[in-house]
Amino acid sequence: MIFNKKSVVDGLIIPVFKPINWTSFDVVKKLRNDFKKTFKIKKIKVGHAGTLDPLATGLLLICTGKKTKIIEDLQNLEKTYLATFCFGKTTPSFDMETDFDKIFPVDHIDEDLVIKTLKAFTGKIKQRPPIYSALKFKGKRLYEIARKGEKVDIDYRKVTINEFEMLNNNFPEFDFKIKCSKGTYIRSLAHDFGKKVKSGAYLKYLERYSIGKYTIQECYTIESISKYLLSHQC
Repeated sequence: MIFNKKSVVDGLIIPVFKPINWTSFDVVKKLRNDFKKTFKIKKIKVGHAGTLDPLATGLLLICTGKKTKIIEDLQNLEKTYLATFCFGKTTPSFDMETDFDKIFPVDHIDEDLVIKTLKAFTGKIKQRPPIYSALKFKGKRLYEIARKGEKVDIDYRKVTINEFEMLNNNFPEFDFKIKCSKGTYIRSLAHDFGKKVKSGAYLKYLERYSIGKYTIQECYTIESISKYLLSHQC
């Protein structure tokens, strides 16, 4: 991929590996500042095509210039995730962002039960987004409401799970490969899966592997882009 003033302004779709503890906006902000500094641009449009939670890693599509106009089209593409669900405990955020709040029995859970339960979460399903999410409710981000200890009734959303496959059994942890539609919360999927097997579960690990034709194998690291730009400053 060629990074120069013309290509950045005309528009690029850059597959970037988002590291853990970075927000998706952190990546956008970092690259936008690097582009502006390197090419002496006062303003440049930079956005991402689908948020990854801070604790998630993997493919983040960054769009620049005129390519920001197709962000919505990219967001609508099927996504593939590699995820680890840990059974026996839950957290308010449905992942490891918050402390454990409940403990559940796991002695009855085995590989056969997990595989059987996958069918209940394949196809068109309804799920509630986590309270710890960036969605807005009456003008406020849900995570802002959650951190104040307030409660809100979040509506169910329809999403589609095209493929849901168990990869590894490291009881009480199980690894999965999930292909799903826009708007699917893998954290909610883990939480609901735990309830379905009469226990509890939280999302321990999440990596986005693909978005449509784009895969993690094509990703640039933030460091490699910054290093390239630094060596090509105008």
